[in-house]
Amino acid sequence: MHDESSKYAETAERKMPGAKRKSPRKKVNQVLKNVVSLRVSDQEKDLLERLTESTSQNVSDLVREAIGFWLAKRQGQRAAKTFRHTLQTNP
Repeated sequence: MHDESSKYAETAERKMPGAKRKSPRKKVNQVLKNVVSLRVSDQEKDLLERLTESTSQNVSDLVREAIGFWLAKRQGQRAAKTFRHTLQTNP
């Protein structure tokens, strides 16, 4: 006779043979209530769909990550400009 855990494993395997299991979603400490709509081309939509499948992230998480990268790049550019300006004014 099988114990309960092996019954569950067999049932889960039958339901999702070879399927990749997604990790549980991260809990967000704050409630996200703002919605931003975005129009994209068919190619961009296809790319987003492929990215969501390959990264196990949803579109919102991908867009938040992209904004974070963009902001970091911009801040880096500003820091570089400030540094160059400091070098030019203080030879």
